Amino acid sequence: MNLQLHNKVVIVTGGAKGIGEGIARVLAAEGAIPVIIGRNATDNDALVASITAAGGQAAAVTAELSDPAACERAVQEVVAKFGRIEGLVNNAGVNDGVGLESGDYQRFITSLHRNVVHYYLMAHHALPELKKSRGAIVNITSKTAETGQGNTSAYAAANGGRNALTREWAVELLKYSIRVNAVMVAECWTPAYETWIATLADPEEKLREITSKIPLENRMTTAEEIANTTAFLLSACSSHTTGQIIHVDGGYVHLDRALANA
Repeated sequence: MNLQLHNKVVIVTGGAKGIGEGIARVLAAEGAIPVIIGRNATDNDALVASITAAGGQAAAVTAELSDPAACERAVQEVVAKFGRIEGLVNNAGVNDGVGLESGDYQRFITSLHRNVVHYYLMAHHALPELKKSRGAIVNITSKTAETGQGNTSAYAAANGGRNALTREWAVELLKYSIRVNAVMVAECWTPAYETWIATLADPEEKLREITSKIPLENRMTTAEEIANTTAFLLSACSSHTTGQIIHVDGGYVHLDRALANA
């Protein structure tokens, strides 16, 4: 299927590693120009170089997105370089373990800035260009908003906000034909996930326990699978899809756990 993304400029926040990297690579393979926005210039530039070496196009902007002013500057840099924005993927964030018992007010607020405030700011600042291009927004979100996880109040709240903003923006932007959707992640294998599981007493047993609860094929979702759905939602091939929260999770959230070991 031709996703008709050739030469489309798409911002991907947190695009240098993990799910964001997967999205940037799939977009580049489809002929789009992913613009990676993240805090680490070395990581950003390394991915741009890798995509370019493979024959694709990509660019990067270094920005700390928890700083509101940096969000505006990042969008301005993209517009200055390309003169347009056709898509926005809000992806950057971290499950930082700010719980109810273990957290406090300031850590909670800081986590919201890391995980949802910049979703709003990036969309707000990109909106003038998205209006011109009738572009699309995809918010990457997490199962924690629907299932809970324990000891992660701030991250769960941020993802609940991401889901709500997806529906709210889909309504507000109807008049501009800007589509807004979300891709919900459950258990996806990324470098960050690998680092986390390695801290546990028995990583292999914990991984078996987790994958045993994923109904479809008892395996983790890949970053590429998240990316494929994201690219589709950015494309004209999903031209009448908006306000949707799509779970790419092997049935983890919605299917009966009894099916996992059937």
